[in-house]
Amino acid sequence: MNYKVIALMVLCIAVVAAAGCMGTTPTTIQDTSSVSPQSAYGTATGNTVRLSESASGGAPLPVPTAAPSGPATAIDTKIIKTADITLEVKDVPGSVDALKAMVIAKGGYLSSSNIQTGYNNQLTGTVVLRIPQAEFENTLAGVKAIGTVKSVSTQGEDVTEQYVDVQAQITSYQNQLAQYNEIMKKAVKVSDVIEVQQQIDQVQTNLDRLQGQLKYLNSRIDMSTITVNLQEPQPVGGDTGHSFITTINDGIAGFYGMVDAIIILLFTLLPVIILGIIGYGIYRWRKAKQPVKAPTESTEKK
Repeated sequence: MNYKVIALMVLCIAVVAAAGCMGTTPTTIQDTSSVSPQSAYGTATGNTVRLSESASGGAPLPVPTAAPSGPATAIDTKIIKTADITLEVKDVPGSVDALKAMVIAKGGYLSSSNIQTGYNNQLTGTVVLRIPQAEFENTLAGVKAIGTVKSVSTQGEDVTEQYVDVQAQITSYQNQLAQYNEIMKKAVKVSDVIEVQQQIDQVQTNLDRLQGQLKYLNSRIDMSTITVNLQEPQPVGGDTGHSFITTINDGIAGFYGMVDAIIILLFTLLPVIILGIIGYGIYRWRKAKQPVKAPTESTEKK
């Protein structure tokens, strides 16, 4: 009898265990309405965008982020080449025309030119040439052949790192702009549209600024700059002949210089003069207060 009771109890325990293994595990359902507002924000370089649940369907919207960068690609070295050269030429205007024709023939242009009269009526000029970088060395050699070289300097500025950085930022902002436009399509409420549009405007402003920087860099890289300073030779023996007008002008300048020197000396010694006048006045005042001594009569009679 006892054996039967024990066997019956074991059978009951086995049945209960089998029933527990065959049961389904209950599923936990998260209430999306309790999700924190931060989960509906999209962040990109410090910008936040949130759409209402009516626009997003109760689910968080995709976050605008930069696209993953692909494998690194080799980039050509970006060099900005410039040169500054001083030439002595017999004819400054003619040399300017020759430089202009030379740079146009090499696919460049004359950026600016300036001719002026200097000392002893000598002409001087400054010309700025912009030429393709591939023609930099040939153009520089042609410039040297126009006259006598007094000085020359060349510079090469490596801007590869700056160039790559600007390109990467442009790509990032372009990706963000595309994703913000996708978010805009899902916006329903006016407040959501305004908020997203503000972020789009900010990204577009940064993108335009970077594209302007890249355009400026490309301009300076592709077109090198050569600044040419032109001057005529000094006349042999200096200024020839005698000029009475020059002599009179020098005399007038000397007279004004002397007047200026006297005025400077006067104001420099003015404190000493004032102190001297005050001291002399005190001396006269004290002398005037002293009693006048009567002349003494001689005790001896003749």
